[in-house]
Amino acid sequence: MKTSYQLSAIAGAISTIFATSALAAPQVAVFDCNAADLTPIYAVQGDSYKSPMVGQTKTIRGIVTAKNESLFKGFYLQDAQGDANPATSDGIFVYTDKLATDNIKLGVEVCLQGQVDEFYSLTQMKLASSADYQVLDQATELAATPIVVNEGETLAQALERYEGMKVVLDHNNELVITRSFSYDYGGKRNNMVVSHQAPLMNPTQLHPVLSEAAIAAKKFNNDNQLFIETDAKPDNGEVPYYADFNAQDGYLRIGDKLVNFEGVIGYSYGKYRFVATNNISKADIISGNDRTDAPAIANKGDIRVASFNVLNLFNDAVGGDKNPLESNRGAKTAEEYQLQKTKIVNAIIAMNADIVGLMEIANNGYGENSAIADLVRTLNAELPAEQTYQFVEISDADKYKDKFIGSDAIAVGMLYRSAKVKLAGAAQVIAMPEQHVVAGQITRTLDGVTETNPEAIDKYQRHSLAQSFSYNDQPLTVVVNHFKSKGSQCAEDWLDDGDDADMQGSCPQFRVSAAKVLGDALKDVVGDVLIIGDTNSYAMEDPMMVLTGDDLTQSSRKIYSASWTSIGGTSYEAQGSLVEQGYGYTNLVSHFNDGKGYSYSYNSEIGSLDHALANDSLVKRVVAVEDWHINAAESKLFEYGSKYTGDLAKSENAFSSSDHDPVIVALNYSKAPVTDEDNDGGSLGWLALMGLACTAMLRRKFR
Repeated sequence: MKTSYQLSAIAGAISTIFATSALAAPQVAVFDCNAADLTPIYAVQGDSYKSPMVGQTKTIRGIVTAKNESLFKGFYLQDAQGDANPATSDGIFVYTDKLATDNIKLGVEVCLQGQVDEFYSLTQMKLASSADYQVLDQATELAATPIVVNEGETLAQALERYEGMKVVLDHNNELVITRSFSYDYGGKRNNMVVSHQAPLMNPTQLHPVLSEAAIAAKKFNNDNQLFIETDAKPDNGEVPYYADFNAQDGYLRIGDKLVNFEGVIGYSYGKYRFVATNNISKADIISGNDRTDAPAIANKGDIRVASFNVLNLFNDAVGGDKNPLESNRGAKTAEEYQLQKTKIVNAIIAMNADIVGLMEIANNGYGENSAIADLVRTLNAELPAEQTYQFVEISDADKYKDKFIGSDAIAVGMLYRSAKVKLAGAAQVIAMPEQHVVAGQITRTLDGVTETNPEAIDKYQRHSLAQSFSYNDQPLTVVVNHFKSKGSQCAEDWLDDGDDADMQGSCPQFRVSAAKVLGDALKDVVGDVLIIGDTNSYAMEDPMMVLTGDDLTQSSRKIYSASWTSIGGTSYEAQGSLVEQGYGYTNLVSHFNDGKGYSYSYNSEIGSLDHALANDSLVKRVVAVEDWHINAAESKLFEYGSKYTGDLAKSENAFSSSDHDPVIVALNYSKAPVTDEDNDGGSLGWLALMGLACTAMLRRKFR
């Protein structure tokens, strides 16, 4: 048994041990900027895409120019003096993640210690803890540096010199909008894209598929994009840095330039990002491609023909008849439908075209409750009698289930002014190829693994519609088309595992098959021929080369049609064939507008998916051709759909009535008819041929 003295001694010893232990506990070092060996920010950045100090711990000092909590979690620090070397950036992003940095505010000077990091090509400093920095004094606000792209360098090369810096788009900047404010599928948010000097053209709009020029153009485009962002994800229908944004007069269009706009340069999702730090007004937008209330050629020529993709004009929301697939792809409410229809009607009226080819109209027949009948009723209510329209209806023998033009949910259609042009014979349906491959029918080998297609592949295209007209006793046949989209894969894409090395998207061979069927069907048509519509092919892609080329054996690459195709249940081509001869039509937009036309915007690139192709005799009739830029240049937020636009007010004007621009062709028929020699077969006796005998012949040819 221990005595009280012994217990007291033990207690004292224990107390001493704990006290000693407490004194020996390691202390968290307080970061001291004065004692640190400073490295200039510009030295950390270096003069190339990658920092020369990656992985090293460095101490830097600078002024806070922006602080982000969403898109980039951290703040931007910039050297107060800089090194006056344009090849090195004076700013850098500091990644803080979830560290408490409440005392870091705009304009304060901060000294910090962190690790130099390249995060998916963004040079940054990683802050390990809140103890690794000091807030010094409030500093003088840094002036923003104008972005300058030097001759011979890409925009990406220029932006690397500004990575992490506070910059400004001043009045001398050469950046223009190449994608208006809309949804970015990469960043999963609404934003906008600018490029250097001009909007970016799709490579295969200007250059043949897989040519060196097309490949170089794609690289050029990839290196010439700057995304305009805000840190916080924008609310639906709002441009956070532009309060004046509205559908009537506060729009942002492709080709416009922004000035007095400040931000910092970051990098994510493989692209440079201009993260806005101030707001702009309408006065800060310099138009490079302003709206026009009507096409420039609205009153040119004797007659005009237009092609117009109307972006899923479905009247299901107001009790319209159902289509074969009973799939409403358009307006979901009566209010949306009314807005959509009004915008389309206003666009068609302004076009002043005598013949209008339609794509993406609901395929719900021609009855009183059909979409095309409702469109015509609404149009005619706004027009004087001599300018009203009628729609072209196919014969009962050509109708699917006695009602539809083909079995898709959407279809092509045609309107015409009966006071201006006369029908010559019955409308004809040109049935397009289908592709059907049963499960397990085809085999591919990828990375040494051989497999068969696990599911059936069934692909379709909308049927084409041909109608012959007479104007001043002279013939014109108009053919409206809508080829397979670039989206869902066909059998050939499955075999290649979706490889899009040729930049044509999915199903180019299937669209080539459609071009062949169309070209063959029109071979013996007498007189002028105008092919219009959405071919889902840019001007120099394979389907267009088939329609517009001649001797294709002289081209640098071979063009093939699709395999496993049929038409109306009858085999068309079990094995895709080499196409050696084109059909020789002239692409009017490219021919009359130096190849610079465009009707569609996708992935920050513009190009023509909507075309007007003329045979030799019709080319001589052409007065003018115009892509009327009411849609492709606009923000998609102005379209009729309200799902992602919040409280944004819409307008009934023609702008954003669709996502495709109309293509309009003005023709002169006042001259004497072309001769036999002019059109390789002649127009003499054409009206007689367009009697009963011609109708029978055309029906055989077009099917």
